[in-house]
Amino acid sequence: MKAYKIFATALLAACPLVGCEDFLNLKPLNDIVLENFWNEKSDVDNMISGCYSTMQSRDFVERLMVWGEVRSDNIVAGNNVNGNVDYSNIFQENLRENNGFTKWDKFYSVINSCNLIIQYAPQVAQKSPDYTQSALRATIAEATALRSLCYFYLIRAFRDVPYTTEAYMDDNQTMALPASKFEDILNALIADLESIQNDAVKIYPETDPLYQTGRITQEAIHAMLCEMYLWKEDYAKCVYYADLVIQSKMDKYNEKYQRYGGIVTGVVDELVEGYPLISDANSTRTTYGSAYTQIFVNGNSSESIFELTYMKDNDNMLSNGAVSYCYGNDVTFPGLYRPADFIGSDVSDKSFQVFTSMYDTRAYENVQSNSDTDFRINKYTTDGASIDLTKATSDDLTGGVTHGTPYREKYCKANWIVYRLTDIMLLKAEALAQMAPEESATKPSEISQAFKLVNSVNLRSNCDRTGMQKLDSNMYTTKATMQNLVMEERQRELMFEGKRWFDLVRRARRDGNTEYLVNQVTRKYTTNITAVESKLSKMDAIYWPYNENELDVNPYLVQNPAFAIGESTTIE
Repeated sequence: MKAYKIFATALLAACPLVGCEDFLNLKPLNDIVLENFWNEKSDVDNMISGCYSTMQSRDFVERLMVWGEVRSDNIVAGNNVNGNVDYSNIFQENLRENNGFTKWDKFYSVINSCNLIIQYAPQVAQKSPDYTQSALRATIAEATALRSLCYFYLIRAFRDVPYTTEAYMDDNQTMALPASKFEDILNALIADLESIQNDAVKIYPETDPLYQTGRITQEAIHAMLCEMYLWKEDYAKCVYYADLVIQSKMDKYNEKYQRYGGIVTGVVDELVEGYPLISDANSTRTTYGSAYTQIFVNGNSSESIFELTYMKDNDNMLSNGAVSYCYGNDVTFPGLYRPADFIGSDVSDKSFQVFTSMYDTRAYENVQSNSDTDFRINKYTTDGASIDLTKATSDDLTGGVTHGTPYREKYCKANWIVYRLTDIMLLKAEALAQMAPEESATKPSEISQAFKLVNSVNLRSNCDRTGMQKLDSNMYTTKATMQNLVMEERQRELMFEGKRWFDLVRRARRDGNTEYLVNQVTRKYTTNITAVESKLSKMDAIYWPYNENELDVNPYLVQNPAFAIGESTTIE
């Protein structure tokens, strides 16, 4: 891709927000960049805004879903998939370099915009007296974090990718780069984030409430570092940054508690095992679904850390096209994706391969089971989910389950959540499990700490008032059993949020093989199981191939061996 086109894309993404329809018609782009654009703080703000606009686009979010979720055991083909060759091949685990979802241009567009901001913002600060040094440092921290997040998605999807922090804006600059190693990029991202974490905005003014979680903050950077260190297998650092996030949420809880003088339903909830989680129950504990509504319907909840925010009261603003198209809407429901059958029927047939009991409210909040064969994704697609225990029976809660209305086609305003508190709690639990000794005469303290984290997340969604259907700590006393419990709880809690495939890949990297990944993924297949097992037995195959166009224009890029014609060697 030409360098000037990347910069033009960033400007155009910002145009709907800043009214620059005729801007590009005035002068050649290079002249605009150097003479007319980087002069005022508003120019920098518009570029930052353009990054978020690009990340809200359907192309970008759809890749978060495809790369992080679709190949996992959570999802199978839904309506009209046969009309989409790219998706048909993904669901058959038949990936090729011509698949449209191997394109990564939107991610590199954001990356280049961030590089431009980091390069030119200091010059703007020299020209603009109102652009303070602290504001400049916050800008650079925000741009660095957005760039790091894009690279983090790319390496988890493709493993090794071209990496640069140089800004491209001139046709004479070459963009052809070899792929840098996963580990080298990860280390660079961590170093960048650690260097700017203290410069980031801690909390935005109350006049900008959506900025608290709709823009990068110090809390979001700590969440990113927590997960990056987990991938790096530096578990102590993962725990350290998880604790910073948890403490930040606890401080905000305490501040609200003091401000309102105690518990106020919907504003200040009771602590769950000492953690500031939104209660899923009403005050009488007869109806559940409150947490779902606050987190996934209202959005920007107290548990949120960073999410791509869509303006709910303005149809003229961008909608979440990826969720509307892929998960479903009021016209096509389900959409191109639907839950795997074993997930949809997990409660009704009492197999409990995923949910621990029928009292797990996430079984009804994540999934709509309209019949024994009709399963639909409820999370993100409807405006509610509730379980009224007064209308349920002791052996079947479905009589008390009510799902909301699917969002209008093309007008889904569900925010896409990148990080939230329970995600970080479970990342910490995973790290603690890995820190535990392989064998011990007594239960290691790391296992006890990890169980408390998992149990608090699980209890929030447990509507059993008898107290009989709780996780039993005596069943999870070793590193192996706790490791599996954390994986299972992350699947239940974060289902359809673009996390599951990355969790399985991280586990495979740690194990040094794909055995666990294959065992989980093949649960969703009824045919072609042997072929899928064979393909995914190779570590190279759990990543994506490079797109054919990228290979054509970049002579330094070498195809992943799992997808190279006639190639059988491995990078690992």
